[in-house]
Amino acid sequence: MPQTTIVLVHGAFADASGWGGVITTLEKDGYPVLAVANPLRGLASDAAYVRSIVDSIDGDVVLVGHSYGGGVITIAAVGAGNVNALVYTAAFAPAEGETLGEFNDPAQYPGAGLSPDSLVLRPFPGGVDATLDPAQFPEIFAADLPEREADIMAATQRPANVAVLQEASGEPAWKTIPSWYQVSNDDKALSPVAQRFMAQRMGAQTTAINASHAGYVSHPAETAKLIETAARATG
Repeated sequence: MPQTTIVLVHGAFADASGWGGVITTLEKDGYPVLAVANPLRGLASDAAYVRSIVDSIDGDVVLVGHSYGGGVITIAAVGAGNVNALVYTAAFAPAEGETLGEFNDPAQYPGAGLSPDSLVLRPFPGGVDATLDPAQFPEIFAADLPEREADIMAATQRPANVAVLQEASGEPAWKTIPSWYQVSNDDKALSPVAQRFMAQRMGAQTTAINASHAGYVSHPAETAKLIETAARATG
């Protein structure tokens, strides 16, 4: 039985349930899995929360992030002695001092689809939350999923504090921890150009799937395979 625990971190406009297909494969293959409920309040605070979970796990960990979750694991894994590998799937992998908002510039990263008119903003005590407009959600986030599934994801999406886009990232764990990256070629939320730039910069072992931003949902077998590859290579 594999001893490495897989910790899955979802991104903005999603929740942990999207990992269902990936979890099914990983658990069938004997991996313990924990899909974290990412708070989506801020990079540093979310990373601290994920780190507290990682620190509670006995044994080796592969830390996996989708979208904004990639930014979280990039910080959370710094100095974590039990994190053997980082896996990014259509995810942010910022360098120190960068903000996630920098990667939403379509002039620099063609294909970036998030814009102010695609977001629904709602104030909460201490900030402003954003969700994707449900009418635009399928096209931007989940174009390769059945219409009904995309609609349910749109209705159940978790909001993210808009301030996370302008929060400077800290020291990146990918400088010292082996990394893998799965590019979504048909992504309309995070530009595939940005994805390949980040993957190349950190020297990640890179694969690609013809998928939307929700490639981990539409291609669970390929995503699980990449995670298991990272676990075997570093465990």
